[in-house]
Amino acid sequence: MKTITIEGQLRTEIGKKATRQIRSEGKVPGVIYGGAQEVSFSAPVAAFKGIVYTPDFQLAEIKLDGKAYKCILKDLQFDKVTDELIHVDFMELVENKQVIATIPIKFTGAAAGVKEGGKLITKMKALKVKTLPKYLQENIKVDVSNLQLNGNIRVEDVKAENCDILNSPRIPIASVVLTRELKQEEATSAAPAAGSAAPATGTAAAPAAPASKK
Repeated sequence: MKTITIEGQLRTEIGKKATRQIRSEGKVPGVIYGGAQEVSFSAPVAAFKGIVYTPDFQLAEIKLDGKAYKCILKDLQFDKVTDELIHVDFMELVENKQVIATIPIKFTGAAAGVKEGGKLITKMKALKVKTLPKYLQENIKVDVSNLQLNGNIRVEDVKAENCDILNSPRIPIASVVLTRELKQEEATSAAPAAGSAAPATGTAAAPAAPASKK
C-alpha cells in the first residue's frame, strides 16, 4: 500500500493564538491520537496534498523530531470562506489494535445486465471496516460480473478478508437498471398486440359505405 511521508514539527504551544501563528506561516496544525499519547504537530500545507486531495486510501508516515508515526487519515477541517485546509486528524496504527477505516470500493468485471442493455449504477464509493493495521488495503474489490438486469449487490454480498464491514448489510452498493432505450424497445414490442385490433375495425367498416348509397 502506498505511504505518504509528512515531515513536521511538534507543537509546544496550544491555543487560538498559537494556531493562528502556525497558519500565518503556511502550516497546518494536526493531531495524532490512538497511540500511547496524543501528539500535536504542524507541517507545511503542501505536505498534506498527497493524502488529502485524492480518492485513494493511503497510509501516512509522519516524522516529527526524529520519531516516526504510522497513521491513517481520520478527519479534515477546511475554512468555510476560503476552503483552505486548516486542521488534520490522524490515527496512529498500533500493532494488534483494531482500527476503523473507510476503504474505497473497486468494481471489477462487466455486469451481465449491462450486456443486455442495462446501465450499471454504483451507489456507494467506500465501505467502513474494522480490522487490524496489517490487514488494511487500498481498496475492496467487488465483482459485478454476475449482476443481472434489475439486480442489486448489497453490503452483505461483499467479502473482505480479515475485515468486519460495519455498514448496514442490506444497503445496495450497485445495481443494473433499464436504460431509456431498452424501455422504449420493450414498449415498441408490446405495441403490435394493442394495434392488431385496428385493421379489424377498418375492415368491418368498409362494406358499410356502399350499403348507405343504396
